[in-house]
Amino acid sequence: MFKFNVKEAKWFFKPQNYRIDNNKVEIVTEPNTDFWQRTYYGFRNDNAHVLYVTTDEQYFSFTVKTEFNSTTLFDQCGVAIYQNSENWVKAAIEFHDNNTAWLGSVVTNHGYSDWATTDIGSSVRCMWYRLSRRESDYCLENSFDGINFKQMRIFHLFEGDKEINIGLVACSPSKGSFKAVFTEMKGTECLWKEHK
Repeated sequence: MFKFNVKEAKWFFKPQNYRIDNNKVEIVTEPNTDFWQRTYYGFRNDNAHVLYVTTDEQYFSFTVKTEFNSTTLFDQCGVAIYQNSENWVKAAIEFHDNNTAWLGSVVTNHGYSDWATTDIGSSVRCMWYRLSRRESDYCLENSFDGINFKQMRIFHLFEGDKEINIGLVACSPSKGSFKAVFTEMKGTECLWKEHK
């Protein structure tokens, strides 16, 4: 069964300041860090902080709790799959201002990103994410209490059919910096049931 073992995890764009305990990860983001590829905006960013493990298990769910105190536009932390610069997914709350934040997800296939969002209040400072895999299809869910999960999206990763790099993501696309705290990281059997 899939397990997110922080002792075996690796970094993509390692932050200068972080802390890893048995079931707790703290990341202090560096400014001007982000993921995005081409679509609409034209730019390409490929330097968000990701702490990941590699697995070839085809059916599992990965759940994590995130806590944060974002204060700058687009600050975010959540869950990610990062295969390479042109094939990845992330889900996170993105800070906008003192009134608004976006619960969002980005899926990037073959070098083009999309962005799906829903507005939530900026007072939200904690979120659980669950990412489930069924071969190369995936389901993203979120929860405000760690018990009741709601679907964010179902998606396909063209480069996500064999080994994947899955884990935690945090970044500050503008000039800010904040501390992202990840706990309750666990792998289970696939909780996204087969469609019949």
